[in-house]
Amino acid sequence: MDDETLLRAATERAGELPGAGLEHPFGPEWDVFKVRGKVFMLQTQYSGRAMVTLKSHPEDAEALCATFADIAPGYHMNKKHWISVTPGASIEPGLIEELVTESYRLVVEKLPRAQRPVDPNVFGVASPHQA
Repeated sequence: MDDETLLRAATERAGELPGAGLEHPFGPEWDVFKVRGKVFMLQTQYSGRAMVTLKSHPEDAEALCATFADIAPGYHMNKKHWISVTPGASIEPGLIEELVTESYRLVVEKLPRAQRPVDPNVFGVASPHQA
């Protein structure tokens, strides 16, 4: 996956998520996607390469970093709870879409129930009927 494809896949998925919005609180070079005021995805160019930073369960983050050459602990974020994805052969559109959805779900589940745009326990989770 190249830079443009990575950013496009992540942006398209984030744009499909209920209640998600794009902001630029750190300047035009950072795309910050939030749900109900909480960050679930950041995008920028770092050293001339695209980078997407996402929230992740600590165990998942560790496994993803060990499995995929193009996933590392979150850049300028808590390394235990965030990952950064860069373009490379190990990243496919389906994976980035799944990671964006999971990041969103993790943020939504911490919101007060009345503010949740979806039920994080079922949203984006494949059911046996979808498999």
